Amino acid sequence: MSELHTLRANGIRLAYRTWGDEDAPPLVLLHGRGSDGADWDPVAPALAETHRVYAPDLRGHGGSDRPGEYAFEAMRDDVVAFLDTLGLDRAVLAGHSMGAVVAYLVAAEPSARPAALVLEEPVPPDPEVPPRVVPSGPQGDETCDWRVIAAVNRWRNDPDPAWWDLLAGIACPTLVLAGGAGSHIPQDGIAAIAARVPGARLVTVEAGHLVHQERPADFLAELRSFLPAPRRP
Repeated sequence: MSELHTLRANGIRLAYRTWGDEDAPPLVLLHGRGSDGADWDPVAPALAETHRVYAPDLRGHGGSDRPGEYAFEAMRDDVVAFLDTLGLDRAVLAGHSMGAVVAYLVAAEPSARPAALVLEEPVPPDPEVPPRVVPSGPQGDETCDWRVIAAVNRWRNDPDPAWWDLLAGIACPTLVLAGGAGSHIPQDGIAAIAARVPGARLVTVEAGHLVHQERPADFLAELRSFLPAPRRP
């Protein structure tokens, strides 16, 4: 069972869940849009057999603050501050969908230096065609701050192409997990991310967008094959 915590990082309160032995090597999981750290419940207990697992609620989600600013750069800075506050040097960093975008931005930061990076169904920095509707107010069925949806949709419609260069600067071992034909994320874009990150391994698990939920055993098998056997401090 997970434990719930909060801390202040980058000027806001972040809620987060933990699993596993406090002395085990750290593994940080970043959820997708509209979810929270509980999204990792299908796989976190198994990952906690070898790692201390952390799953923060990203800003605007779950029990974390809703400051109104939801640019990916702000989420990146939150996660960097989260790692610094908890002293998680050389953590494995894994993200799904929106969380994978945050994860690859963190990995591109020279100060972050994750031990390894796992990108599950990462969103490529290519314009969405046709463009996504950007809401101007709450729609009534949001599972997160509606302004997160607006910010991410604006980015999907007009991402900074320079982010492709950021991917090329990631220096840690990287696993890219694609969901195959059942996913709404362009699979050629995911393949392009893997091709851009030096030495990245691309694996397709035919599960659709939610690989860790739809096929948790395969997700865990791929992570265990990729990650080196952890050594306790």
